[in-house]
Amino acid sequence: MRIMAIDYGDARTGVAISDMSGTLTGRAFTIHDTYFDRLVQRLCDEAAENGVSTIVLGYPKNMDGTLGPRAAKSEELSKLLRARTGLEVVLWDERRTTVDAHRILSETGRRGKKVRDSIDSVAASLILESYLNKIK
Repeated sequence: MRIMAIDYGDARTGVAISDMSGTLTGRAFTIHDTYFDRLVQRLCDEAAENGVSTIVLGYPKNMDGTLGPRAAKSEELSKLLRARTGLEVVLWDERRTTVDAHRILSETGRRGKKVRDSIDSVAASLILESYLNKIK
């Protein structure tokens, strides 16, 4: 039972996939694509290739809990992923994941381009970790 978490962005989308038992974050990577339909297909392909049973999609809420334009984009993506994969897609509050990802990368000495290349996959890992902790 693998779970895939997604930190969706217009230019870069972070993806993290759990181990087979669905208890630990395993592989994490970033998809660099600005073309929405191609991104959706790549996410569907990754889910199928990795035997994913659930997709957890970061749901960007404002700090006061309200929803903004990014949340609507995530809702659209969740509907497409559900329709194309037949999998459960969980919208997951992702507040502070990017901030925490920046902090983690800074603490490990990553700066500049290295941060840009890693931030989205780290944020996806944090979304996955949060979800896994909740379902335990």
